[in-house]
Amino acid sequence: MQLSVIILNYNVRYFLELCVLSVQKAIQNLDAEIIVVDNNSSDDSCAMMKAKFPQIKLIENKENLGFPKGNNIAVEQAKGKYICILNPDTIVSEDTFHKIFNSNLLIQKTGIIGCKLIDGSGKFLPESKRGIPTPWVAFTKVFGMYKWFPYNTLFNKYYAQHLDKNQSGEIEILVGAFMFLERNLYNEVGGFDEKCFMYADDIDLSYMVLQKKKINYYFHDTTVVHFKGESTVRDEKYIKRFQEAMNYFYAKHFKKSFFFTFFMKTGSILFSFLKKSQAKKPAKSNPENYVLISDNITLKDKLSDKLQKNIQISPLENGKVVFSQSISKNSKTEIIFDVNYCNFKESLSFMEEKSKMFTFKFLVPESGYLLGSNSSNDRGEIIFV
Repeated sequence: MQLSVIILNYNVRYFLELCVLSVQKAIQNLDAEIIVVDNNSSDDSCAMMKAKFPQIKLIENKENLGFPKGNNIAVEQAKGKYICILNPDTIVSEDTFHKIFNSNLLIQKTGIIGCKLIDGSGKFLPESKRGIPTPWVAFTKVFGMYKWFPYNTLFNKYYAQHLDKNQSGEIEILVGAFMFLERNLYNEVGGFDEKCFMYADDIDLSYMVLQKKKINYYFHDTTVVHFKGESTVRDEKYIKRFQEAMNYFYAKHFKKSFFFTFFMKTGSILFSFLKKSQAKKPAKSNPENYVLISDNITLKDKLSDKLQKNIQISPLENGKVVFSQSISKNSKTEIIFDVNYCNFKESLSFMEEKSKMFTFKFLVPESGYLLGSNSSNDRGEIIFV
């Protein structure tokens, strides 16, 4: 078997459904499998999987075992030569895996391959490519120096800014939302470290692969949506666990550093303050216009009744939306992608290109909901229709 796509889920039933739908399309014409691991969700994630995707392997853990152990359990049962660790709050393009297999990256020296990640608003996520968080690199991140000197190699290592977002190349650290690598290599380094409950696990795995003299790559030629923060609320508990995880990573691989601990504590305080200040910001107003990318008139009318708004219906032709009515450039417009009609690749490309102009939602007609996120700082929105 070529590929095993492993999705670890915890209480994100609707995002999981959309993720699996996209992966199913992406593995067509590949000898591949999907394995979903559920970490004892309290929602109906498992019931949904059994009802809608009975052919997909589902592993139901009886407790929340954390990100590392949950994924390790799945890899033990995987059959693919390659594995892809994938977050449940993601959407992949139809050609994501095909492009990786057809690239020149699958050679002996290759470690982990990551891809271009965007958030639910279409904006590039800089953590798609990162450097090793040494004390100095952590300092430049905590105090924002990477923003002030993006082209200076002394300050720009945290987000691997030696590479443009549209430039593939060697990097050090990849994010756990999407990690593609050989299963044998994963097992050789011992998989994710189960002592690290979450947050530093992807950094640790990336670093262990580097220690095996492999090269990690950022592959810009395919785009994946990552609705950040869906599985975890960014609260004080998150801050505490993140700090503990980073301290664990540094103690494991480097000498104990007072400066690193100080930077992490300072960064945690600043991060917590930033998140709280962002949470106090008023929510964005409702869209003034809706454009449904579909050919289903009945669906359009149903949405109009639910949202109490006039909804345009339009095709997506050559990456462009053809508006049936004029829309003011200053008005708030939301694009709704009907997943039964739209190609995920074209939808994601449109989001990336038009991120400053529109907000976006994905419509899953059979399950009757809209799903999306307008920024990287909120938990997304689910609207039942």
